[in-house]
Amino acid sequence: MAPIAQAVTVSLQELKDGTVSFEKLQQAFGPDSLGILVVKDVPPEFASLRHHALSYSSYLGNLPKSELDKLENEKAKYLTGWSLGKETLKNGQVDTLKGSFYANCAFYVDPKLSCAAPTEEFNTDNFPEYLSPNIWPDDATLPGFKNSVEDLCRLIIDVAVLVARACDRFAEKEIAGYPNGYLEKVVSTSTTTKARLLHYFPEDPANAPPAPTKASEIANGEGGDEDDWCAIHLDHGCLTGLTSAMFVDEAKTPAVAPAFEQTLADSKPLKLAPLPELDASPDPASGLYIKSRTGQTVQVKIPRDCIAFQTGEALERITEGKFKAVPHFVRGARASMSDGRIARNTLAVFTQPNLGEEVDMEQHITFGEFARGIVAKNTVS
Repeated sequence: MAPIAQAVTVSLQELKDGTVSFEKLQQAFGPDSLGILVVKDVPPEFASLRHHALSYSSYLGNLPKSELDKLENEKAKYLTGWSLGKETLKNGQVDTLKGSFYANCAFYVDPKLSCAAPTEEFNTDNFPEYLSPNIWPDDATLPGFKNSVEDLCRLIIDVAVLVARACDRFAEKEIAGYPNGYLEKVVSTSTTTKARLLHYFPEDPANAPPAPTKASEIANGEGGDEDDWCAIHLDHGCLTGLTSAMFVDEAKTPAVAPAFEQTLADSKPLKLAPLPELDASPDPASGLYIKSRTGQTVQVKIPRDCIAFQTGEALERITEGKFKAVPHFVRGARASMSDGRIARNTLAVFTQPNLGEEVDMEQHITFGEFARGIVAKNTVS
């Protein structure tokens, strides 16, 4: 197997106390790093929030197509609501191996907001990808879905604010003219932060390549493409908050949501039961991979009770290259490694500036201008 790299880890208390050393930040995010920081000792409610929200990913992915079609927004290039087969990955191929549910996290700033407000330059006509309201499944279809996703996102952004504060301390010392508290302000006040709930569909055994058996096969992508579930890419925001992946055997536990009708007399909102989670992927080669600065492919495992944060291109620009965006990809769980139908669920929260905020101080490029180019490159024309 490809080597497993140990990510730099800090505690939530260290972030709160402001005692994370500059050396650790550089080890996590600097030019020679893997571009990932793991935060341990997170709030105790995280475990339950994660389990519920990631279970909903399987419930969502197994809805009838007629229900999923209601959650699509073609005008927004499928970057709000449900998306399947709408992205181009490497070699121009269309991605049909994972389904995504995108949600604007403007609710973090104001619970009444469903998306960012239009600006003089960006509006619903010229940039609907970021200015279209959320499309949630109704409670008759997936009761509790919206609250579960929002609650987990809020907790992840709370921790991201503290990571941003640590980055600011470093940048204020190392970068001439860096605005005090800039990244913390971006993360805590942005209405363009997006969440992506991902459901990686079980591999079809009939189309599955043989499982790789040697480290060289995994590193070279033999026995199927190495980045078959999510091609190698850079995130384009500031800090991407990641949960560990949840693996579900959908053969043993069908993720089919029952029909619900909640009456006004019901005292509590309904919520679907969390699905049984496998202890680990039956395919040890599946999961998150990072291309190291030396060109080596390494696997990174995020502990179940921790939150990881990866660097994005906007942060690289904001810090003038002091922190680097990390190329990464996800490798699928081989059907030949299990008797079941193994799905992988996870949540990524892309904290990013408001559309009018500058991410390149020298060229005066706003995040909206930068993001528009990324969206055009990654979507099917």
